[in-house]
This record gives sequence, structure tokens and C-alpha cells, in this order.
Amino acid sequence: MQTPFYLIDRSKLARNMAIMDELRHASGAKTLLALKCFATWPVFDQMRQHMDGTTSSSLYELRLGAEKFGKETHAYSVAWADHEIAEAVTYADKIIFNSISQLDRFDNQSASIARGLRLNPRFSTSGFDLADPARPFSRLGEWDAGKIETVIDRISGFMIHYNCENADFDLFDRQLTRIEDEFGPLLKRLKWVSLGGGIHFTGDGYPVDRLAARLKTFSDRFGVQVYLEPGEAAITGAASLEVTVLDVLNNGKDLAVVDSSVEAHMLDLLIYRISGRIETDGPHQWQICGKSCLAGDVFGEFGFAEPLKVGDRLSIADAAGYTMVKKNWFNGVKMPSIAIRELDGSITLSREFGYADFVGNLG
Repeated sequence: MQTPFYLIDRSKLARNMAIMDELRHASGAKTLLALKCFATWPVFDQMRQHMDGTTSSSLYELRLGAEKFGKETHAYSVAWADHEIAEAVTYADKIIFNSISQLDRFDNQSASIARGLRLNPRFSTSGFDLADPARPFSRLGEWDAGKIETVIDRISGFMIHYNCENADFDLFDRQLTRIEDEFGPLLKRLKWVSLGGGIHFTGDGYPVDRLAARLKTFSDRFGVQVYLEPGEAAITGAASLEVTVLDVLNNGKDLAVVDSSVEAHMLDLLIYRISGRIETDGPHQWQICGKSCLAGDVFGEFGFAEPLKVGDRLSIADAAGYTMVKKNWFNGVKMPSIAIRELDGSITLSREFGYADFVGNLG
């Protein structure tokens, strides 16, 4: 198969789904796939057997979840538009408003389904300002308990998203306790609470049993159905970006240019200034570079057992989250196909992109 392509491995996905089941069964919590992170619906047939539905950040994600995943569908948006709300409520089981003003504005249109409000506890686990929902002057949710009290009878739940790749259970425990202490009287008046995504419970060594027990304690104390919204946790390690070396050169260090682009195909590496991951080691250090004209289009530096040469195939690991949902046509670089390694080891080509897609995206 011609590179570049994203390769989703069902056997690796199954490992995450098994942990998902363990957590759901032990805690009583329901899990909703966060489509903002991963929305590649050709593998939803596998995921829907182990998750309870989807949560969205826009009308299009909401519709995709309803049509392609099914099961329970939560509708959230930072701001709904007038022309969206009537359609949104036809797809959603629950609609979560970001602000009291949006709840007021669409009170009549949303009265037929369960409604929630985003609660901002004013702290988070994010160490990166761009992704911190509790940053100063954040627009993401309401935090004033007194104001929320005035609308509590019109909602049945909260969505509280404050974790970001949080692999520290003790930190999660402490912060949830802060939420209980500050907002307990309001929580006791609800039917459900979503604790959002960003809990890295499928990471190696994460104490899933302790998380399950903590979630059950929270649920029992306040009499609520707990939801989680895993994105990365659902697909950690489940895909790679397959690329081929197109050129090698040395401008003070060994460089290899591949038929992909960080800017176009793994944008978060640039946004968060982190390196990609290639599961290799050896004495020959090479910088792996993308083929776009952006000077900083670099996947990272890695050690290889042998010097690289034109035609070598490389696999950039952990390439499922925030990649296929963010891929773009920068420089007109060929967009990676989407392929699936089935449980029997065979590979299915799910989607290929060509010139017609590039042109159609622009006019």
C-alpha cells in the first residue's frame, strides 16, 4: 500500500476496549467517545460494543455520532447558533450548554430533551496554556455557584472537563474532592455528571481499580450517573502513521525527508512542541523531517540500528488521537489514506484521498 497512511490496529484497539469494559463494569460509569479526538467511524463497529455512545463539540460531530456510532449521544458546543439548535436536538439525548445565557436563549427549543451545563471548577491538570480550560478569563463553562443555583431546576446534569492527559490518579482524586466540597449542594440536585475526558486510564500501570472505586463513591454520594468522555484513552497506541523516506542529506546532522508532513498530518506535535515517537533504537541518529516547505516540519530525532536510505519505511507510533480529525491540505501534500489492520492480520484500505479531494476542498 502506498504511503503515507494511518494504520489503525484493531488488536491494539481491543486492548483499550478491554480496559474500558473493566472500568465501566467496576464503577457503573458510562463512557462516551470524544469525537473531537477520534472520529474515524470505520472502527466504530468495534468500539460501540465497549462504549456507551459519543460526545461532540459541534453539530457535525453530533450528527456523525448519531448516525455512525448510535447509542447515547451527548451534544455540546461552546456556542450553538440559531440555525443549528433545531437540528441538534433531533440527534441528541442530552444537550450541554456552555453558559447560562445559551441555556436561556434556547430554553424553549431544548426543553424536549435532557439538558446540562458546563461547570468550570477553575482548576485543571493542563500544563499548557493553549489547552487549559481553567486559564484566566476562560470562556469554557460557568463557575459561580450562586448563578448556577438560579437555573438548577432547568438542568439535570453537569459536564466538568478539567483533566488533560492526567495519568496521576492521586491528583484526580484530590481535584474531584475539591469539586465535591465546593459544588456538593448543587451536585446532589442532579441526575448525571460527566467528568469529561483526559483521564489516562489506559496508560501502562494506571490503577484502574482505584479509579473505578472513586467514581462509584462519587456516584453513590450524590446519587448521579457518572459519565466519562475518553478520547485519547480510547485509542492510545492503536494507530501509526506509515511513511517512506524520500531523501537523505547531511547539513551538520543526518536528515531524512519522508512523504508526510507534521504540519498537515500530526499537527499537535507542532502545537505542543513535542516529538513524534518511533519505536526504534540504535547508534545512528537521524532527524525525521516532513516534506512541506515549513522549516520546522520535523517529527523528531531518533536512533536507528542502520543508516537510513531512500525507500525505507518508518512507522510513527501513537498516531490516532487528534490526527485524522485535524489533517489538512497544507502545501497540497497528499493526505494519508486510512487503513485498518483487522484482527486476523489482514489490512483493509478504508479511505484514500486524491487530487479531486484537494480541489473540492477549496471551491
